[in-house]
Amino acid sequence: MIASFGAPLSTIVSPPPAVPAAGGPAAPSAVSVRGVSKAFRLPHQQYHTLKERALHPFRSSTYDVLQAVDDVSVEIAPGEFFGIVGRNGSGKSTLLKCLAGIYNIDEGDLHVRGRLSPFIELGVGFNPDLTARDNVAINGVMLGLTHKQVRERFDQIIGFAELEDFLDLRLKNYSSGMVVRLAFSIAIQVDAEILLIDEVLAVGDATFQQKCFDEFHRLKAEGRTILFVTHSMLDVQRFCDRAMLLDKGRVVELGDPTTVTRRYNELNFGRTLHLDTGAGKPAPGVRLDAEISDAWFESPTGERLPAVAHGEPCCACLEVRFNEPIDDPIFSVTLRNEVGHTVFATSTALDHGPTGHFDAGSTTIVRLRFENWLTSGRYNMTPSVARNGRGDATIDLRENLASLIVHGGPATGGLAHFPHGFEVER
Repeated sequence: MIASFGAPLSTIVSPPPAVPAAGGPAAPSAVSVRGVSKAFRLPHQQYHTLKERALHPFRSSTYDVLQAVDDVSVEIAPGEFFGIVGRNGSGKSTLLKCLAGIYNIDEGDLHVRGRLSPFIELGVGFNPDLTARDNVAINGVMLGLTHKQVRERFDQIIGFAELEDFLDLRLKNYSSGMVVRLAFSIAIQVDAEILLIDEVLAVGDATFQQKCFDEFHRLKAEGRTILFVTHSMLDVQRFCDRAMLLDKGRVVELGDPTTVTRRYNELNFGRTLHLDTGAGKPAPGVRLDAEISDAWFESPTGERLPAVAHGEPCCACLEVRFNEPIDDPIFSVTLRNEVGHTVFATSTALDHGPTGHFDAGSTTIVRLRFENWLTSGRYNMTPSVARNGRGDATIDLRENLASLIVHGGPATGGLAHFPHGFEVER
């Protein structure tokens, strides 16, 4: 079944299926996607003019099929901040455009409960020969606001975009960042329950991006549903309740942001081995060029530590066995707390430099010495070894291979308590 959409900004279709709420009755989904597929035909020969068509009426009409979205299913609850990630060409933007009604789908069902506001291509409909003042009036109405609402919200739109000094400047004289700021400021004024956000902040400066993210938090607190397409795994873990990873149009992973982020890194950098057993061992039959055989924490005197007091120095250690000769491998250590938040991460590429040549059959022990300013709690170590370069060509990575309990120290509520001092000036 192909879902039928009218104007993308005011789409209300039949009620979607219910999603069971934790500990309560089933609640209707804000967005329901079931078995949705979308393909594009790419002709081998293209006509660019009527003359070409007349001169070559029997030119080959064969084509390739690009399956942009392939049997995607997902239920998104009202008020959920949902991330959609994947490599370029994975179908993220196509899926959002199907939801927005820009594309018709080939197969499946789409159900949307509420009004949509797509942040997909900001500034569509802007007239570069008109001023910002005129474009706000025109674009606001195009996005579904009344003339009265545009007038009432005009100062707020311009103030958020920080363009008070450029109201009467034609848009063709604006920088790309100024245009995005104006377009975003208009779009967030639309009274929509569901926001579709597709990498629209990539050209904004860092200050404005943070301002937009603060606005996203406000919208989420108001119960808006947000579908967020991004390549930033940090933003996925920072903002999203759940996330979905697409690859070649298909769903590869759907779940919590940490799991999806790790799977995204696997697709990009080949990090797959740590998911095979979960026990710190490579999958049966897999022979790595370098293998992490052990990891632990120890005192400065070499004693292995299951626990350490706050303020006591210690070392994070990993043992690596080389099955093939490797030059200048990069060793990395990541520390996470019990809920999976990264509290510290470093590598020899940052703090050591070239590590030298290692022959096949050799073994090395790498020690990371650090001042233990961590507050009380359990911390897990994820060591990894990668080929020389940017550090993304991972050979072996072991999630939570060793743990350390830190005790004592002040209960500050933070993850670390650094040496510090106050000065009070009168």
